[in-house]
Amino acid sequence: MSDAIVLTITREFAAAPERVFDAWLDPAIAGRFLFATPDGMMQTVEIDARVGGQALIVERRAGGDARHRLRFEEIDRPRRLVFLFSADPAEAGQWTRVAIDIAPGAAGCTLTLTHQMDPAWAAYEDQTRKGWTTILEGLARTLETDNG
Repeated sequence: MSDAIVLTITREFAAAPERVFDAWLDPAIAGRFLFATPDGMMQTVEIDARVGGQALIVERRAGGDARHRLRFEEIDRPRRLVFLFSADPAEAGQWTRVAIDIAPGAAGCTLTLTHQMDPAWAAYEDQTRKGWTTILEGLARTLETDNG
């Protein structure tokens, strides 16, 4: 992906790096924010949290089921999570790469999400940025709700 489109989104969390990291790999927590929409109903959250493991997250939406697939490339708790990502209706084999880096801070941590997309996906850049921003907002609400 030499000419990849690179989206970077940074967000502060008032939570320990371990809590923020673990939320991505715990199906009970991930199902509350990861690809979840206000009007959707989560159907499937399967996460095999190991390098080479995969995840399938399916949410029922008004327009049909939205399927999201992940394949984990790097898991370095609580600092870094890297996965290949594909969302239907993408063709088989059309994966993009997402890296999540978490750095501790005085009041919690800072998460930086970097999504590398093939230039063929340029038309989806704004939509993708908005989607990840919404996901990170949902993660913040989920962590606040859990209070711990």
